[in-house]
Amino acid sequence: MLKQLAVAALKQGYKNIRPSLYACETAFHSGQANLAPRSFFGVEDYLDDDNSRPYTYQKEKKSKNPGKHISFKQRTVAYMQPFTLDVFISKRFVSASITHRTTSKQVATAGTNSKDIKAVLKSRSDIPACLSVGQILADRAREADVYTASYTPRDRDKFEGKIRAVVQSLIDNGIDIKVYLD
Repeated sequence: MLKQLAVAALKQGYKNIRPSLYACETAFHSGQANLAPRSFFGVEDYLDDDNSRPYTYQKEKKSKNPGKHISFKQRTVAYMQPFTLDVFISKRFVSASITHRTTSKQVATAGTNSKDIKAVLKSRSDIPACLSVGQILADRAREADVYTASYTPRDRDKFEGKIRAVVQSLIDNGIDIKVYLD
């Protein structure tokens, strides 16, 4: 109807009149995008690959550093050395885990908060506790067929004391740990 009004107005000489809305000629949605240049919500509608139903197009986030070059080593290190060691030490307990980088799944975990270790130890955060966490983590990692891992300390952590005790215990129990100190 609106289309007919626009055609009638153009025939009468109204050249500056433009219809503000476009309407479909059919009452049913045929799987194609409507004649409207923009959808109701202000986002353009596009069709799926098989032209079955419209979906909403969203712009992807732009990179903060578009010119930043990523080296070959940075791209492949997650696949060459897939397992990482994560050590967390607080005032009350010690925990460590070995995580697969690409799938982000924890392969083996050990901590002094678990019931089996908690009953044996005098203190849950001293050096002997760190050594026992390293030994149990090494046993669980060998059960999961993990024999190598890499460790990069966090910015606030120094590679000494309790963290070094956990890593040294893992090395002594047969897990090869590559330590990257920046």
